[in-house]
Amino acid sequence: MAKHNELGKQGEQMAQEYLRKKGYTILDTNWKLGDLEVDIIAQQGDTIVFVEVKTRTSDWFQRPEMAVDKRRQRRLCIAANAYLKYHRWQGYGRIDIIAIILNDTRQDINHIENAVSPRGRFY
Repeated sequence: MAKHNELGKQGEQMAQEYLRKKGYTILDTNWKLGDLEVDIIAQQGDTIVFVEVKTRTSDWFQRPEMAVDKRRQRRLCIAANAYLKYHRWQGYGRIDIIAIILNDTRQDINHIENAVSPRGRFY
């Protein structure tokens, strides 16, 4: 496995542990529908939380959360709506980003709630 893929997997595992410690229930990981994917789907009370995880070794060039561009945000909204519709979820939904800096000297997690606002209807 390529080094950046290993880093991404480590970041996703850290994000899951972080969410569990915060009281979230992990419902699914790496959920796919066609070419759409959501890294983590969790539940917090009556809210389904779709989490995009971005892991980098440093933020020298760009903070990890800045890598979630408009195209990725749009695809997350489409995936979230599909998931909510498929599961006939009647509660709330939101999209978060967990940005992680992970290297030999640093392990920082930045959880940004409601990081992506869907346009139009969000089931």
